[in-house]
Amino acid sequence: MGEFEKLILKILQGLADKNIDFDDLKKVLLRLGFEERIKGSHHIYTKEDVEEIINIQPSNEGKAKPYQVKQVRELILKYQLFENNEDE
Repeated sequence: MGEFEKLILKILQGLADKNIDFDDLKKVLLRLGFEERIKGSHHIYTKEDVEEIINIQPSNEGKAKPYQVKQVRELILKYQLFENNEDE
């Protein structure tokens, strides 16, 4: 199991939302095919066929904010993004 798969599983389990690095969350979104636009400290992610827009900002410690990790998890599950990405 690669680093990406381990990180996805960590996000999907929902047991460590406070301990996900902001940069790691960005990497996950990009690897899942989201496009990134940066405006100040806001990193905005969009993807074709995904209605929602993800807007994340780092916390002061360089971690992703727990509620934003939850939003990403909900999108991965709703659109089955990880299953669709396993072949890549």
